Amino acid sequence: MFTIRRILTAFLLSALLLLTACTSAPPSDFQQAQQESTERGAKAVSKDAEKGGSFNKYFPKGQDNYKVVFAQEKKGFAQAKIKRGSTEVAVMSISDISSTPNAAKKFDQSTQKIQGYPVVTQGKTTHTLLVKDRFQVKVQSRDDSFTDSDRQNWLAKFDLSRIAALAE
Repeated sequence: MFTIRRILTAFLLSALLLLTACTSAPPSDFQQAQQESTERGAKAVSKDAEKGGSFNKYFPKGQDNYKVVFAQEKKGFAQAKIKRGSTEVAVMSISDISSTPNAAKKFDQSTQKIQGYPVVTQGKTTHTLLVKDRFQVKVQSRDDSFTDSDRQNWLAKFDLSRIAALAE
């Protein structure tokens, strides 16, 4: 009886080891994110996309009690925060959408314009403007004190004519 138990225990442990060794490990967080973005049709940034750092000169400057702090730059994208004191009230960005031209479709039905460029409202906190079907300029509120009209005013402060010249 004792030997049958030992043999059965050894067999079960071996089977368990074999089964666990043959199962694949769950994907890492990076692998999961990569798979999800691929399934959504995300593509690499176009080789023709502008360098993110080149956008910085087109952002509005800080004024009054607002300070502009650059936060992120990568190929085809730059972002800056608008701070009032120590509070982040909004985030601004410029994106080169040459890699994702379908992103321009949301502007087809736009009825609002700033300096001749179509603007769309996204949700209750975001205004986005399209320059020459290539560059998205966005202002997103991060604080309730930064209103709809604040977002539109800050969009108008970007150097839109120089951004447009990049598309030519």
